[in-house]
Amino acid sequence: MSALLWALIALPLGAGAALLLSGRRWNALAPGLGLAAAAGTFGLAVASAVFRPEASAPLFAGVRAGLRVDGLSAVLVVAVAAVTTAVLVASPGELGPRENRGRFFGLMLLFAGAMTVTVTATTLPPLLMAWEVMGATSWALIGFWWHRPDRVRAADTAFVTTRAADLGLYLAAGAAMAGGVGSLDLTALTGAQGGWRHVACAGLVVAALGKSAQLPFSFWLSHAMRGPGPVSALLHSATMVAAGAYLLLRLHPLLVATGWAAPLVAWTGGVTALALGVVAVAQRALKQLLAASTSSQVGFMVLAAGVGDPSGGTLQLLAHAAAKSALFLAAGAWLTSLGTEQLPALRGAVRRHPLLGAGFVAGALALAGLPPLSLWVAKDEVLAAARAQSPGLYALGLAAAAVAAGYSVKALWYVTRPLPHDHDHDHDHGQEQDGGRRGARGPTRSVSTPVVVLAAAAVFLGVAALPGLSGPLRGVLGGGQQHAPNPWEMALSAAVALAAAGAAWWWLPRSAHAPRTASAGKRWAADWLSMERAARAVLVRPAFALARALAAFDDRAVDGAVHHLARGGLTLARGAARADDHGLDGAVRAVAAGCRRLGAWARRPQTGLLHQYYAQAVVGFTLLLSIVLLVR
Repeated sequence: MSALLWALIALPLGAGAALLLSGRRWNALAPGLGLAAAAGTFGLAVASAVFRPEASAPLFAGVRAGLRVDGLSAVLVVAVAAVTTAVLVASPGELGPRENRGRFFGLMLLFAGAMTVTVTATTLPPLLMAWEVMGATSWALIGFWWHRPDRVRAADTAFVTTRAADLGLYLAAGAAMAGGVGSLDLTALTGAQGGWRHVACAGLVVAALGKSAQLPFSFWLSHAMRGPGPVSALLHSATMVAAGAYLLLRLHPLLVATGWAAPLVAWTGGVTALALGVVAVAQRALKQLLAASTSSQVGFMVLAAGVGDPSGGTLQLLAHAAAKSALFLAAGAWLTSLGTEQLPALRGAVRRHPLLGAGFVAGALALAGLPPLSLWVAKDEVLAAARAQSPGLYALGLAAAAVAAGYSVKALWYVTRPLPHDHDHDHDHGQEQDGGRRGARGPTRSVSTPVVVLAAAAVFLGVAALPGLSGPLRGVLGGGQQHAPNPWEMALSAAVALAAAGAAWWWLPRSAHAPRTASAGKRWAADWLSMERAARAVLVRPAFALARALAAFDDRAVDGAVHHLARGGLTLARGAARADDHGLDGAVRAVAAGCRRLGAWARRPQTGLLHQYYAQAVVGFTLLLSIVLLVR
C-alpha cells in the first residue's frame, strides 16, 4: 500500500513541476492537464482514505521520512484534493488568455502536493520540507501578477511574516534532537528530556499560529488577498491557514504534556476568533472581510486543539473549507466581472449572476453559523469542549460566534440589495484591486458550478454532523461523543446566531447612510485589532532592513573580496608570464646561442686541406704526450 501513498504525493508534485517548467509553451493545455492531475489526486486521496497506506524512507544517517494516512489525515487529504479540483475548475475563467497558465497551474499543484505531505507526515523532516515548499509557492502565487509592485509587496509581507514564525519548526527539530528524541517522530516529541520538551512545543506553537494567521501574526492574511481569486480560495480555505490548525490538532498530546501550551493555544484561538471577527465587521471590501473572517474561523479550530476536541476542530476545518472556498471564488468572479470588491458597489451582484449568487448566499449562511448548517454544528461541538474546560472560554467562543453571524450577514445584505439606478457609478467606486477591469469577463459556468457544489457541501455537511447521524463521521475523526453538545447548548447557540443575524440585518440599512467619516475610525480599529502597525514595525520592516544590509555586505565585502582575489590572480599570472619570457625562455635562448657558437668553432678547422689536418694531428699528439708526461 505504500505505493498508493507515494503516488498520492508524486502526482501533484510531478505534474506541478512539469507545468511550472513548461511556462507558456503549454498555455492552451495547462488548464486541462492541471485539472486532470487534480482529479487523479482526488481519486488517489479517496483510495488512501479507504486503505490507509503507510510509507517510510531513509533520508540521512539515522533519520527517516515517515508518512501515514490515518483517521485525521484521511479526512484532510480528501478535503485538500477536492477543494483543489474545484478551484482549478474555476481558475481558467479568472485568468486572461495571455496569462502564464503553465506557471499558475504548476504552482497550484505544487502547493496542493506540499499540503498533502504536511498532513500525512509522521516525522519532522518531511513536515519541514513540505512546510518550506508551501511557503515558497504561496509567495509566488500571492505575487503571481508580479508586474504590479503592490502585489509583490503584499507577497513579501506575507512571506516574511510566515517565514519568521516558521523558524519555530527548526527550533522544535533542534530541541527534539537535543532532548534525546532520535527518531524525530511527531508522537515521540512528548518524550523529550528536561526542558527541551517545552522548547520543542513552543517552536511548534509559534509556527502553527503564524501559518494559521492567528494573533499576533494575523495581519499577513489581509495582504495575501492581493493574489488572484482562485489563490485565495485555495490557500485560505483547506490548505495554508488550515495547516497550522491541523498541526495543533495532531499534537494535542504534546500541548497537554507541557501544562502551559494547551491553555495558551485555546485562549489564543478564542481571542483571535472574537477580535478578527470584529475586524471583519469593520471591513468595506468583500475580500478583506473574508480574509479577517478566515482568521476568526480558524480561531475556532485552534480553540478546539487547545481544549482537546480533534473531531470538532476537524469538522470546523471541513465546513470552513467548503464555505470559504465558495465565497472566495464568488468574490474573485465578481471582482473580475464588475471591477470592484467594495461592498457598496456590489449591490445587486446576486441578481446579476443568479447561479453564482445562489452559491454565495448558501456559503455566507453557512459561515454565519445558522442552524442547521455545518458551521453551526461544528462550533457547537467546539463550544461544548470549551465549556468543559472553562466557562470563560465558552463565553468567549459564543461571543465570537455571534460576531461571525454579523459579518456574514453584512456581506449578504450588500450583495442582495436591489440594483441601484446609478449602478454605473457604483462600478467605478473602488476599482483598486485589478485596475478597474469592469465588465472584462462575466462569470462563466466553469466558475459558477464549483461555487454551487462547494456551497452545497457546506450546507449538507451540517446535516451529516448532527448528533445521532454523525457516529461514523466522529469515529473517523476521533474523539467519540465526549464533546457532543447538550440540546440546551445547541438551542442557545442557535438563538445567539439568529439574534445576531437579525440585529445585523436591522442595523445595516441605518449604518449604510452614516457619514463616511466613521469609516476612518473603523479602519483604525481594524488596524489596531490586527496589530498590523506594530507587527510591521517589529517584524516586517526589520526583516527587510536586514535583507538590505546583507545585500550591501554581499556587494561590498563578499563580491569585493572575489574581485580583489581575481585581480591578484591576474597580477600573479602576468608576473609568471614575465618570468617565463625573460627567465626560462632567455636561458633556453642563451644555451642555444652557445651551442651555435661551439658548432661554428668546430667547423673552422674543417677546411678540406690535407696538410692542415696533418698539422692539427701533430699539435694534438704533442698536447696528449705533454699531458701523459705531466701526469707521470
